[in-house]
Amino acid sequence: MKCQWRSFGYKSKVVVLCSVANFINAADRVLMPLAIVPMASEYKWSLYWQGWILSGFAFGYFTSQILGAIAVNNYGGRRVLCFAVLLWSLSTAATPLAAAHLPALICTRVILGLGEGLGLPTIFQLFAQHIPAEERSRAFGYMVAAGSVGQTIASLFVPHLDWHISFELFGFVGLVWVVCWLLTYHDPPILPDEEGQQLIEQEKVCVSWSEWISHWSLWSIYIAHFAMNWSNYIIMQWLPTYLSRTLGANKESMSLTAVPYIINSLCGVAWGHSADQLISVGWPVLRVRRLMTLFGLMGPGLCLTLFPEVSNLVVAVLVISMAMGLCAANSSGHLSNHADVAPNHAGITFAISNTIATVPGILCGPLTAELVVASNGRWFPVFFLAGTINFTAAMIYYTQSSARPLL
Repeated sequence: MKCQWRSFGYKSKVVVLCSVANFINAADRVLMPLAIVPMASEYKWSLYWQGWILSGFAFGYFTSQILGAIAVNNYGGRRVLCFAVLLWSLSTAATPLAAAHLPALICTRVILGLGEGLGLPTIFQLFAQHIPAEERSRAFGYMVAAGSVGQTIASLFVPHLDWHISFELFGFVGLVWVVCWLLTYHDPPILPDEEGQQLIEQEKVCVSWSEWISHWSLWSIYIAHFAMNWSNYIIMQWLPTYLSRTLGANKESMSLTAVPYIINSLCGVAWGHSADQLISVGWPVLRVRRLMTLFGLMGPGLCLTLFPEVSNLVVAVLVISMAMGLCAANSSGHLSNHADVAPNHAGITFAISNTIATVPGILCGPLTAELVVASNGRWFPVFFLAGTINFTAAMIYYTQSSARPLL
């Protein structure tokens, strides 16, 4: 097995290791939305405090995105990704110890967000630098699909485990990854030839901060990412609570929340291969990015708008599964577009985009609780708002996006 791993090329190692990191990332992220139902019952938390506990993650995530993108250029992907996974794994493992004290619990959620915020910009920078354009849709597809698998595994097992064990188990898995990463992965040496010198010069290019916010093609990506995350945070944070409160899902039925993530992971790979195939047969990259983003935003927008009309538990899960399957197309759309428009600075453009797209994570917890309470228990305003944001962002991306390198 060791020889087989050594025979992997650098590109393959990057994709495999980063995909596994994103698997752990995504699993740790959904633990609290799944466990908060029994935790809230045990500790008597109100819906108001549940909203703030769920949003605590986003506060940390919001603050560390750009730091992660800058750090990878200064310290290398090996160190930064290792530190990121170590930080979020320790915070996950410590959650049961902090659960009895709300300030301590929210603090662990913020630390989880800090660690995960460092991770994804590092992965995007590695993909942009070392994965060719004709293979990026697949690479991003595998990475996103691995995250969905992580959410699937968590959704299947957490409802049947003691919630203390869930956090400790997934925290331990992250620590195992750190050891494997340190033993098996090393940043590639800079080539002594002309190609290596060009790489050094590219990484040293200074770009004015105004450049990151002065192009509509970049803003179209930022807005599309914001809309995608608004829907994703609604589903990730509130689906278990919605199914339990509105459709009467019990502890056993809660495992159905794994189905949307299974569909998302399968569709993510399928969309990635389809996008790369279209590019290989001559479709312009921009046309492919726009098509995938239309599927990824308008499809879920329609599903979420209709979702409150569903009164059957199984049908509700199928509708959300359809939304998540269509949402997976975004990995081959605007998410891959970072490497097209900023091949030398994709980590930073993604960090800016994901920082903006973390605002929904901050708002969706308390705002959803407020909308539901103000509407006397009705969830229609929550899902209608998410659908409207998706439709608007899809139109902006379709008219303003570009695949021409800018940075």
